[in-house]
Amino acid sequence: MNRSVRPLLSIFAVLVLLAGCGSSGALDAISPGTAATPVVPGASIEASTAPASAAPSASTVTQSDTAWGRIWDTLPRTFPTIQGATVSEEAATGAASAVLTVNGQSPKDVAALMQRLLSGAGYSTIGLTGPLENGGYVVDMAGRPQGCKVQVTAAPTGSVTTVTVLYGATCPHD
Repeated sequence: MNRSVRPLLSIFAVLVLLAGCGSSGALDAISPGTAATPVVPGASIEASTAPASAAPSASTVTQSDTAWGRIWDTLPRTFPTIQGATVSEEAATGAASAVLTVNGQSPKDVAALMQRLLSGAGYSTIGLTGPLENGGYVVDMAGRPQGCKVQVTAAPTGSVTTVTVLYGATCPHD
């Protein structure tokens, strides 16, 4: 064997051995995606972690357990949206698929709008509750596949309406 090739083969062999051992030393500089997936606040452990060999990605979606049931921690891209709604992490009071704020519309109007938008997207109404003690409304919807549920709560928060969406874990997600 050519003497100039031997050092390269030795380096290659060491890298292959280190990769096979799952080293977190020298290979981390080569492939930084092998770090553990960060835990999402409020998410269950099995839903928020990935195998050490899996690279975290923006497309990894986690789930959380809530008193309402297991939910996705985000909404799918195809979920109906309220025009002018703003994402609001500040208004979150627990695990949710989305927390939004809407200016200039009452909780009753926002709940009715979400009910219409979800109906137009193929969901059926299970119930509309309100006004609650806090002036809020809750819309419960069912979708496909069987068992897919969505709950939208619209509540007054100062001068805005806060919308909290719980998107059931049995519902499809992209």
